[in-house]
Amino acid sequence: MALSNLTLRYLKVLVVALSAAFGTSIFLGNLMDYHSNYQFVQHVLSMDTTFEGNALMWRAITDPTAHTIAYIGIIIAEGLFSVFGWIATGNMLRNVKKDAKTFNNSKTFAYIAYMVAFCIWFFGFAIVGAEWFAMWQSQVWNGQQVAFNITEVMIGFLILVSLRDRELTE
Repeated sequence: MALSNLTLRYLKVLVVALSAAFGTSIFLGNLMDYHSNYQFVQHVLSMDTTFEGNALMWRAITDPTAHTIAYIGIIIAEGLFSVFGWIATGNMLRNVKKDAKTFNNSKTFAYIAYMVAFCIWFFGFAIVGAEWFAMWQSQVWNGQQVAFNITEVMIGFLILVSLRDRELTE
C-alpha cells in the first residue's frame, strides 16, 4: 500500500512538472516567435476575419498599442503559470516522502499555477477571445478548440493533484 501511495505522489509531481514544461514551451515560443503570435492576438482583437456583416464588430479593438498590451499580458501570464508550476514541482518533490499533511500543503503553488492556466486559456481564449471577440467565426485565427483542449487537460491534472494524500505507511 505504501508503494502505491508514493507512486501516486510521484505521478502528481510529474503532471505538475509536465504542466510547467508545457507553459515554459509556450512562454518561450511567444518570446522567440513574437511576431507570428502577435498576429494572432492582433487579428482576434481586430475581428478582421470574422463573418462579414457581423453585428458584434463594435467590440473590435484595432489599436496596435492595445494589441501589444494584450499580448504582453498573455506572455506574462504564461510566464507566471510556468514559474508557479516549477515552484510547485520543487516543493512537491522535496516533500514527496514526508507526512501527508506536509505533502498536501506543498501543492499550494500547483493550485495557483492552475488558477493562472484557467485565466489564460478558459477566460482569456475561450471567453474573451472566442466569445467576446467572436474568434469562433474565424477560419484562420481561431484558437477556441485548442483553448478548450488545454483547459480540459489542466482540469484533469488539477483533479489528480487535488486528491488528498494519505500517509505512506497506510
